[in-house]
Amino acid sequence: METVVFEAEQRRESSKVNRRTQRGAGKLKTVIYLAILLAAIFAAVKILPSYVADYQLSDKMQELARFAVVNHYSEDQIRDNVYRAMQDLGIPAKREDIKIISSQAVVKISLDYRVPVDLIVYQMELHFTPSSEVKSLT
Repeated sequence: METVVFEAEQRRESSKVNRRTQRGAGKLKTVIYLAILLAAIFAAVKILPSYVADYQLSDKMQELARFAVVNHYSEDQIRDNVYRAMQDLGIPAKREDIKIISSQAVVKISLDYRVPVDLIVYQMELHFTPSSEVKSLT
């Protein structure tokens, strides 16, 4: 019976010692992990909208190229439609950056633009080159 009581006291004493030596270490890790998580969320909020806008523009360019082939749009009409889509998506490119090759058989649309991203401690520039090519079925 005495050994059981003695062992219980030893466990209690050793747990007190362990608690004293580990005090604060868990809090520091939590703060560091939380800072890393917040930095990752901040970067994602700044960067992801540019990628989403680029994907939407690529999709819209493909759609506009299909309509241009079927309706025999001129290069200026196609350029106007693509530029309108760029403005709707908030893409910082000029009208002159839109490259179009249009004929009876094929419509090719391409664009090359850069988006500046300010991450407070780091400035970066994302480079996008969406393009579309649609051939006539006839």
